[in-house]
Amino acid sequence: MPQNGPLIVQSDRTVLLEVAHPDADNARHDLAVFAELERAPEHIHTYRITRLGLWNARAAGHDAADMLATLERYSKFAIPQSVVVDITETVGRYGRLRIERADDGALTLTASDAAVLNEITRARKIAALLFEKRGEHTFVVQAWARGELKQELLKLGWPAEDLAGYTPGTPHDIELVESGWGLRDYQHKAVSNFTANGSGVVVLPCGAGKTLVGLGAMAAVKTTTLILVTNTVSARQWRTEILARTTLTADEVGEYSGQVKEVRPVTIATYQILTAKRRGEYAHLALLNALDWGLVIYDEVHLLPAPVFKLTAELQARRRLGLTATLVREDGREGDVFSLIGPKRFDAPWKEIEAQGFISPASCYEVRIDLPEHERLEYAASADDERYRLAATAPAKLGVVKELVAKHAGERILVIGQYLDQIDELADALGAPKLTGATSIDERERLYQAFREGSITVLVVSKVANFSVDLPEATVAIQVSGSFGSRQEEAQRLGRLLRPKESGLPANFYTLVARDTVDQDFAQNRQRFLAEQGYSYTILDATSLAA
Repeated sequence: MPQNGPLIVQSDRTVLLEVAHPDADNARHDLAVFAELERAPEHIHTYRITRLGLWNARAAGHDAADMLATLERYSKFAIPQSVVVDITETVGRYGRLRIERADDGALTLTASDAAVLNEITRARKIAALLFEKRGEHTFVVQAWARGELKQELLKLGWPAEDLAGYTPGTPHDIELVESGWGLRDYQHKAVSNFTANGSGVVVLPCGAGKTLVGLGAMAAVKTTTLILVTNTVSARQWRTEILARTTLTADEVGEYSGQVKEVRPVTIATYQILTAKRRGEYAHLALLNALDWGLVIYDEVHLLPAPVFKLTAELQARRRLGLTATLVREDGREGDVFSLIGPKRFDAPWKEIEAQGFISPASCYEVRIDLPEHERLEYAASADDERYRLAATAPAKLGVVKELVAKHAGERILVIGQYLDQIDELADALGAPKLTGATSIDERERLYQAFREGSITVLVVSKVANFSVDLPEATVAIQVSGSFGSRQEEAQRLGRLLRPKESGLPANFYTLVARDTVDQDFAQNRQRFLAEQGYSYTILDATSLAA
C-alpha cells in the first residue's frame, strides 16, 4: 500500500485530507461518495464517516470493500483496524431488514436472522407498527405504517431495504421529444438507477439538468405524476420544460398554487400550497389523492418543509423521486429524506460535470472588508444576536459592490442580499431593479426574462432567487449577505452561475465578508459546501480590488 497519500484516517472515523497533495482532488472525489466534509480551512480538510453516509453509498451501489479500497488507496498510514471493522459492520446492516409484499398482499418485515428481529421488536414504537408474526423471521406490518416503520428502524441503526413495490398509478403516455437535444449519459444513468429501484434521490449540480432527469423518469414510468416545487416561478419553469421537451400538451399539465387550482394528469404544485392551513387543518391534502399518482417528484428535496415529511410517510406506495444539488439540510433531517423519499440513487460531483463541459467553470472569491473604527466599536458593544446583522450589512460593503459591478461591466450580474433595507440601498446605489418576496409573480417573471435577454444586466435579489430559477447567462454573483452559515444556500447561489453560457464567459462568485466578525465565521461554514464539490476560495482584500 502506498504510504504517501493525501489522507490520514483516524480511529474516531474522521479523515484528514492534505489539500496541497497532488492526489487531493482525486481523493476528495472518491471520498465524497461516503464521507461528509466537516471543516475546510486552507491546508487540511476534515471529513467524517457517518452511518447515514455509508448507507446512502451502499444504496447507490457502493459496498464496504469499495469504500475501504478508497481509504487504502489514498491513506498515508495504515487504516485503523477499528475503522475497518466499523465500516464493514455498518454497511452490512443495510438490507438485513427487508420490507416486502407477501403473496396475499400483506406488507411484511423480514429479518436476515432472529437476533436482529428480536432487537427491533423489543422497541415499543416499532412493536406498535407490527401486526402479527408470520414465520420465524417475518412480521406483518400495519398497512399504513410503511413510512413510519422505516423512520423508526433508521433511528435504531437498522435501515430497511424497501422492496414492497409501488402502485403503477393511472397509466398516461409520456414520451420525450429529443429534437436537437438528448439526455446526457449521466442523466440516463440517473434515470435508470431511479427506475430500477422505484424511489430515491438524484444529486446533481444546479445547471446539470435535474429537471431533465425528472422528465426522463416520467417518460420511463408513463403514469400520472405529481411534481412538488419550491415556488410558483419554479412551477411555471417546469411547465415550460415539460411542454417543450415531451409529448404532453397544455391540457395535460396543470398548476396547483396559490393562484391556480388545476388537477391534470401531470400536476405541478408548490410546497407552500400543500402545507397551507385553514382552521388548523391542511386545506389542500385532497391533492395527494386527487388522482391515482404513479410518481411523485420532489424538486429541491433538501428544502422539503417539515410538514411534508409527515404527508410523505403516507405516500410510500407511490414512486418517489427527489432532485437536489445537495443532501445537506440545515435542520438535520437528512435521515427523513433517506427513509421517506428514499436513499441516494445517483450522485455526480460538480467538478466532474464541469470537466465534461456541461456546467460552466467557476472561480470563487471571498472579499474581506475592514470595518471602520466606529463600526468596530458598535459591533463589539452589541448583543450576540445583533452582531451578524451589523457585520452582514456593513456600509463598507456598498463601495466594494460598486467596484465589482464596474469590473464586470457588460456581464449579467446578480447582487444577492438577505435584508430588505440592504437590498433597497443596493438597488438605489446601483440604479438596478430589485426582486424580493414582495415582488409579484408576474413582475418576477418579467425581470427574470429581461435579465435573460440582456435588457437588464444587474439585478438585486433576495433569497427568493436561490431556488429553481433559470438564469443561464448570469456570469457574476456578488453575495453581500446570507442566511448565517447555510451550505444549502451556498449551493443554490453558486448554482445560479453554473449553467453553460452562450457568451462562453466563465463564472465568478464573490462573497463579501466583514473581517474578524461572525460574518467571517459563518463564511467558513458555507465554504464547506464548495470544498466538498472541489471548489476553493481565493481570499482577496477589498483594498486590492481597485488596483
